[in-house]
Amino acid sequence: MASEIASSAPAHAAIEVNPRARFEIMAAIMLALFLGALDQTIVGPVLPRISTQLNGADLYTWVVTSYLVTSTAAIPLYGKLSDYFGRKPMLLIGIVLFLIGSVLSGLSQTMWELIAFRGLQGIGAGALFPISLAVIGDLFTPAERGKYQGLFGGVFGVAFLIGPFLGGFLTDNLSWHWIFFVNVPVGLISLYLIGRLLPMVHPKGARLTLDLVGVITFVCAVVPVLIALTLAETTNWLDPSVLVWFGVGVVFLVAFIVAEARAADPMIPLDLFRNRTFAVSAVATFFAVFGFSILIIFLPLWFQIVKGESTTASGYLLFPFLFGLIFSSVAAGLIVSRTGRYKVLLAVGLIFMGVGVYLFQNLRADTSFLALSLWMLIAGLGVGPTMAIFTLIVQNDVPFERLGTATSDLTLFRQIGTSVGLTMAFTLFRENLTWDSIRSAIVTAGAPSSAVPATAPAAFDPNQLISVGGSVADAFAQLPAELRAPFATGFYDAFSLAIANSVWLGVLASVVSFLAVLALKEKPLRAHFHAEQAARAGLQGSTGTPGSSKPGLAE
Repeated sequence: MASEIASSAPAHAAIEVNPRARFEIMAAIMLALFLGALDQTIVGPVLPRISTQLNGADLYTWVVTSYLVTSTAAIPLYGKLSDYFGRKPMLLIGIVLFLIGSVLSGLSQTMWELIAFRGLQGIGAGALFPISLAVIGDLFTPAERGKYQGLFGGVFGVAFLIGPFLGGFLTDNLSWHWIFFVNVPVGLISLYLIGRLLPMVHPKGARLTLDLVGVITFVCAVVPVLIALTLAETTNWLDPSVLVWFGVGVVFLVAFIVAEARAADPMIPLDLFRNRTFAVSAVATFFAVFGFSILIIFLPLWFQIVKGESTTASGYLLFPFLFGLIFSSVAAGLIVSRTGRYKVLLAVGLIFMGVGVYLFQNLRADTSFLALSLWMLIAGLGVGPTMAIFTLIVQNDVPFERLGTATSDLTLFRQIGTSVGLTMAFTLFRENLTWDSIRSAIVTAGAPSSAVPATAPAAFDPNQLISVGGSVADAFAQLPAELRAPFATGFYDAFSLAIANSVWLGVLASVVSFLAVLALKEKPLRAHFHAEQAARAGLQGSTGTPGSSKPGLAE
């Protein structure tokens, strides 16, 4: 297969600019990606403090949900529109909306204001990831893209390392408002570079027939489901409110599928799922993200609760995982570009991920950091290839005129997989963290069985210890001094065991993703495929970049 790539005619991307301009655009796109990734990692650790200052701890999860709902709903719409009007205007609109939402979030005086403005921010964020990936699809041939899409895993890793520190620093030395304001200079630089460098290209004579019914039914399907997932994190899956929201979502999902099947120009073309590469990649991506997101949420919590680390430090302690992710993401992209082979690489990566997640079933309160580092490294090495390759092979196998749509739809599966994975993992975790398990661990830690009630004290809620403002020391402060240590030790042991008994869900998801990858049919990464299709599509555009050239484009 490497020979097929090597023997192809001179490589042509769909949109050609001179090499210098191409890499300048690449830097601007990576900055846009960094903007979205940094926001996710800088805000999360500081949200508990924000909710306390705004007297809204009970609304804490809705700050996250509003952003998630709007960004998820916007993703496929941006992708569809970018195939008609070009990537540049969609990306610029997304960045502008994101920056407006950032400023307003920083100016919020109440939790409801913050929830509303984070929702606006999410509408802009919906463009950052899929459109940035689609731009790479425009600028580089499939045979080249692996080298550059592998860097995106690195962008997320760097943001994960910088975000917690920067968030803590700004909050401690200025105020929490600045974790939103810091987006402005980064966003303005990205806005300027993309506006100046990225060619304005779109199909000649393109006319969009807006699938209004599809848009409305999609939003009405996604929003209730995400609300139900949020409620399920704090209640249970059979709670009436959860079931009602899920029911509403399912009804509109059916309506959406019917609408898309009948639409002349659907927002999410259902025939994409007849493309084997896209269908397999969507399933595999969903379960891969489902699997490793469990570690991302539980490990920082374990470091904070059991080891007493700060929020910032708990992020840095994930470095072995992030190192493995960044290294394997970049390496996988280079290997695919050099050899053209990706199926075995994906399969091996998912095996590593499954093994790494499985090892966390050995997690206990006294587990050494050396052991944790090894487990995290193995899992990270497995996650990296999934960050780089699925987008690459989908873009390689869809027509150019659907590149934006296919890229955004794959991103949609990734985002929903994260939400479902976290909710199901938390549900399983709560079921494992029962008073019986805590009582047993407390007695094992040395407390007399007569001193530990058979049923949970009326004022004691284990789940409160892992929520905003929770404290193990405060929960046991009323106990006699000689009982505080065994009670705390016992809780830490039960807490660790509850996580260990929950990660099997991630192992199962890794297995499903692995089995899906086995169904992939490996295809050559083309060196000119989209250039030919772009010419046939009659792309037209202009660029302010000196020295650029776009063979086959109508000026």
